Amino acid sequence: MRAFVRRRDARAEALERAGAELFIGDMLDYQDVSMALDGVQRAYHCPPFAPNLLHNAAVFALAAESSKLETVALLSQWLPGPTDPSFVTREHWLANNLYRWMPSVDVVHINPGLFAFVYLLGLPAIVHLGMLAAPFGTGLNAPPSNEDIGHVAAGVLMNPGPHIGKSYRPTGPKLLSPADIAATLTKVLGRNVKYRDVPFKMFLKAAMAQGFPLSETSQMRYYTEALKGGAFELGAPTDHVQEVTGAPPEDFEGIARRYIANPALIHPRLKLGNRLDAFAFVLRMLGTRPADLDAIEREQGYPLLKNPVHAHDNPDWRASAERSELHLLDRTAVSMPVRAVV
Repeated sequence: MRAFVRRRDARAEALERAGAELFIGDMLDYQDVSMALDGVQRAYHCPPFAPNLLHNAAVFALAAESSKLETVALLSQWLPGPTDPSFVTREHWLANNLYRWMPSVDVVHINPGLFAFVYLLGLPAIVHLGMLAAPFGTGLNAPPSNEDIGHVAAGVLMNPGPHIGKSYRPTGPKLLSPADIAATLTKVLGRNVKYRDVPFKMFLKAAMAQGFPLSETSQMRYYTEALKGGAFELGAPTDHVQEVTGAPPEDFEGIARRYIANPALIHPRLKLGNRLDAFAFVLRMLGTRPADLDAIEREQGYPLLKNPVHAHDNPDWRASAERSELHLLDRTAVSMPVRAVV
């Protein structure tokens, strides 16, 4: 396996120790991507959660076609549609369709919902103050682990034939409310954790105080509305992890225990600290002036719609989401020894 990385760091070296051949390059540079795909048969592509998502997807698709790949497993998301208020979600929709147009490369789409780690972004306050504060309302979701999503991609690439032309939506085993998440964290931590539904502005101030990019946070406001609107419960939970990997999906308790033991699995910037650090963070958050996300999106030139429609309010999206599996293409693949890039 060849792993495409931005730089040689501890994460890249861990991949190398596991047996991966490293390619260090720029995913927005067509020459780099083409060189990375030289001699490769199948690839897993995870576009960046960033304003250049569609540019990256187009570069990868063109390089994949030029390199005559057999199969690409494409990571997308639960919500893609042409009318969604999130430009990232719309760019996923555009990328999905772009990949379907590749004349000779087979594509398998992997469309997870809200990841399990999102519930743990406020880990210091959860652990030290017993407070899960998030703008999630009472929305239901069956959160998958990062690892299960990766297992689905690996399973697809190991034996693509049965999966060609399909879209998988890996989930956890059970629909959970934020209150259910708090109850699970209570069990994991051995202390009472309470869920508090807060305005998105407080979530924004916390994200800014932790240094998360505003380009990411601006899109999270749309995803929290989708969660509250019931988008992530439509068609969930699925059996797609079991179907592709032969193993059941991880439950949230197991995910939480592993991620709390190693907060870097939640986010590289996340530090658990101590109770005093948690109180200091709360004070820093309260003193943070929230950004005007609408103004930022305009200033950055993000493509904005006059009349956006959330996925859960879009009848076409709802009809497709209620089906557990969407067959997109009708192609077959020949199983053969694999050289892959991720």
